[in-house]
Amino acid sequence: MITNPEKDGHLPDMESVSSVQSAQPSQQQPAAPSTGEHGAIGATIAFGEVYDQYFDFIWRSARRLGVAENSLDDAVQDVFLTVHRRLKEFRGDSSIRTWLFGILLHTVRGYRRTARRKPTSPLYSDNVVDAKQTGPHESAAKGEAVELLYRFLDSLDDDKRVVFVQAELEQMTAQEISETMGINPNTVYSRLRSARQAFEEAVIRYRARDGWRYK
Repeated sequence: MITNPEKDGHLPDMESVSSVQSAQPSQQQPAAPSTGEHGAIGATIAFGEVYDQYFDFIWRSARRLGVAENSLDDAVQDVFLTVHRRLKEFRGDSSIRTWLFGILLHTVRGYRRTARRKPTSPLYSDNVVDAKQTGPHESAAKGEAVELLYRFLDSLDDDKRVVFVQAELEQMTAQEISETMGINPNTVYSRLRSARQAFEEAVIRYRARDGWRYK
C-alpha cells in the first residue's frame, strides 16, 4: 500500500498507487456543481467557495509540479486571480477541478520558464514537513522522504511529471488528464506507464542504498 511521504515519512512503493491519498482527509474532492441548461454556470458559483474548497489542491499541485518554494505563494495567488477573472466563463463541460488544473498548469509553466533563467531556492526543504512532529527522528525521516519524492518528480520530464502528479497523487482520471493537457487518453496511459516504471526504479535504488532500514 502506498503511503504519502509528505505525511508518513516513508518512500512509497507502487503496489497500490491508487491509495496514495487515503491518509489525507483534506484531499477529498468536493462535489462538482451541476451543469445548468443555458450557457456558463460559473456565474452561479461563489468565488469564495471555490477558493476555500480548492486552495489546498492548487497549492500542493503547484509544489508537486515544480514551482520553487519561494514562488509558491505568488503562483497560487496568480491562479486564483485568473479564476476570479474567468469564473463566469466556466460552462461545466468538465469538472471544476479539471478546469482549475488547466489554469494551474498554464501558470506553473510560466513560473518554471522563469525559474530556468534564474537561480531559485530548492523545492524540497524542511518547510514541507508537517509541523506536528513527535520528535527529531520522525522529523528527519519525513524530511528525507519528502526530499526523495520531489527529487524523483524533478527527474521526470514535464509531460510525465504532470501525468504522474494528476493520476497518482491527485487520483484524477485519464479523461480528466487528457482534458487538462489537451492530449488523448492513450497518450496519458503511455506517459503514466513510463512514469510508473521510473518510480519503481527509483524505489529499487533507494532500497538498495538504504536496505539496512528494511531488515
